[in-house]
Amino acid sequence: MIHKFYSNTTLEFQNAISFLIICIILLSVSCKEETNTIKTTESDLITKINAVQEQVMAQGNITKQEEQALASLCSIVSHDDGLATFTTDNSILLKDVEVVPVYNGCEALSVTQTRDCFNNKISTFIKQEFNLSITKDLNLSEPKQVEAFFIINENGTLTGMKVRDSEVNVQAEILRVLRKIPNMKPATHNGVNVSVLCSILVTYGNEVEVKVVYIPERPA
Repeated sequence: MIHKFYSNTTLEFQNAISFLIICIILLSVSCKEETNTIKTTESDLITKINAVQEQVMAQGNITKQEEQALASLCSIVSHDDGLATFTTDNSILLKDVEVVPVYNGCEALSVTQTRDCFNNKISTFIKQEFNLSITKDLNLSEPKQVEAFFIINENGTLTGMKVRDSEVNVQAEILRVLRKIPNMKPATHNGVNVSVLCSILVTYGNEVEVKVVYIPERPA
């Protein structure tokens, strides 16, 4: 019975199942609880994963859009710099640090000029690298906005990326672009290299606009 079911599935459906299995494995690793944490009932995330798996199996095929969404989900959870490692406990908010990270090309400037240069470089890089076809394919009636967060650690490396409330394809694309931002000279506070929490506001639709913003509090 099982063999007959699989022999009748299309290649796309088999690919979808493969995507789903990979995502489940990756999510299971990313969401692993610490050994001293008391295990309770099944998490909401696992429940949703099971629901998606059941829906794909019952559907028997998958659209191109659904396949792309699953691929995007896999890309989100397949890196060590994403949601699984997002923590702001040891990071200073960008707005509060004395000297912001120094992006390549922003050297030998005043403190204020370095901050402005950092903002412009980050915004320009994301706009240039962002694949507009992803947002254009959404056929939005009006532009949408999404908040994204990332940490630039004491070594000047981006880590801990997080994107709030957006389509999975958009979230994956923002994370992909953030991962491409080059290392920079780390921020300093009281003469010591420090980790800083940064945030951006991405407006997307037929075009993409990026604004570096200073969040009033740490994201949940």
